[in-house]
Amino acid sequence: MKAVRFAAALYTRRLDTLFHGYVRRDPMALLRLAPGRRDPYSIYRQIRAGGDLVHTRLGNYVTASHPVCNAVLRDRRFGVRAAELTGRATPDQQVDMSFLDRDPPDHTRLRRLAQPAFSPRQMTGYRARIEQRAGELLDRTGAFDLVSAYAAPLPIAVITDLLGVPDADADRFSRHGATIGGALDGIRSLRHGARLKAAGDELDDVFAKLFVLRRTEPTDDLVSRILAAEGDQIRSAELLPMCRLLLVAGFETTVNLIGNAVNALLDHPEQWEALCADPAGLAEAAVEETLRWDPPVQRTARCALEDVEVAGRTVRRGQFVVTLLAAANRDPAVFADPDRFDIHRTPEADHLAFSSGIHYCVGAPLARLEAATALRVLAERMPGLRRAGAVQRRNAGIIRGPIHFPVDAGQPVLSRASADRADR
Repeated sequence: MKAVRFAAALYTRRLDTLFHGYVRRDPMALLRLAPGRRDPYSIYRQIRAGGDLVHTRLGNYVTASHPVCNAVLRDRRFGVRAAELTGRATPDQQVDMSFLDRDPPDHTRLRRLAQPAFSPRQMTGYRARIEQRAGELLDRTGAFDLVSAYAAPLPIAVITDLLGVPDADADRFSRHGATIGGALDGIRSLRHGARLKAAGDELDDVFAKLFVLRRTEPTDDLVSRILAAEGDQIRSAELLPMCRLLLVAGFETTVNLIGNAVNALLDHPEQWEALCADPAGLAEAAVEETLRWDPPVQRTARCALEDVEVAGRTVRRGQFVVTLLAAANRDPAVFADPDRFDIHRTPEADHLAFSSGIHYCVGAPLARLEAATALRVLAERMPGLRRAGAVQRRNAGIIRGPIHFPVDAGQPVLSRASADRADR
């Protein structure tokens, strides 16, 4: 029996050695593991060293080049509905993401329905509400968790208001968003799959009840407008996936954007001090530099719908190209000193944090407005903000951001309403 156990242990050790040797030689595998969550940027540099278009061990391609990523994302000869072509879904098709994983004409039809809610005119109407909510959330002193107390409830309040979701539970939605966002990398275990199903079922239940209400009592919200288009612009089976996408994508990107921005600013004290000295003038620049330097969405993938020449190589019909958005944003051929975080930077090119082409993020204007307002109000109210513990990152590779971020307010500047209460 001892000999059998020894042989089994030896065999397991050899398998483990082979596995880790394989992983060390495969940067794409590393991106899916702990090293990729801690520091994907060193792995991106490895991939970039291999050329503009690198063949992967699974027979596809990956690129860290800004021009190549941009070209692939804009090229209509690439699509997102790979399953019909290959029988395999792209990495971000573990969950039905409505128009995000549809090609034209379905993509065009569904996106056109959501687009008006995120127009510049609509954003103007939301500015005051976002600022008011940010101020209310910062009516606190002492230590708090930046994510659960500020970065998450702010965009959740905005998107649930836009959709018309009553009595939104920010903590619950935040947990579901993290679960669904983490599933974009793939289902890691039966337990993870069960959590994903539970999150999806709970969100679907919220919207199913809201659909019943809004079919009889429509109001001026996005869900009412989507329901009014049922049977014309949107099929009944597409209602839940679209609303789920608009809810989760409507806050998940912004939660991680705010978290990544504050993390970068506190890691660079001179940048935080500059923002605090001129919050109104530098908040938008800080958001754009964060989107370039450490974006919430790290990568996406496209499938060739026909043979396509890319960077001197032929990508065959059915092959994927993984576009490393975060790596493209640090391409030294495009951005000067790309690994330096600098909110005073004058960018040489547009970053790809919101993708490019027809799948450019529909909610980008809202995410930018929320994040810039969040940073500006935070800098105005808590210039003495400091870390109060270690940041815990999400267990995900495609979505990057903190899930717990303990901070201390220092000596906060009270809002007028708080000051009035204190005087009384």
